[in-house]
Amino acid sequence: QVQLVESGGGLVQSGGSLRLSCAASGSIFASFVDLDWYRQAPGKQRELVASITAGGSTNYADFVKGRFTISRDNAKNTAYLQMNSLKPEDTAVFYCKSVLSDWGQGTQVTVSS
Repeated sequence: QVQLVESGGGLVQSGGSLRLSCAASGSIFASFVDLDWYRQAPGKQRELVASITAGGSTNYADFVKGRFTISRDNAKNTAYLQMNSLKPEDTAVFYCKSVLSDWGQGTQVTVSS
């Protein structure tokens, strides 16, 4: 089982940036699985934001393409989500997830207009 802990959320103005971190622990295989970032806005379903494979290939939801960048540092067992040009509609709790992990507590991102 892999434990994932998200951090880096906060309050930012529209147009601002944040970098989220996802620290993995609990398994030596943590570096060898795909990682996803999801978000859940109030009253809405959780949705996939971005994915990164163990080899570093990435995919993005259309609503974040060109604004968000997912990356990982396998030596540190950590994944990141760099979020630029944030919009109020990006306000949500952000979660990272792998097939080896349960859902964590997430990190709150609030974008003010």
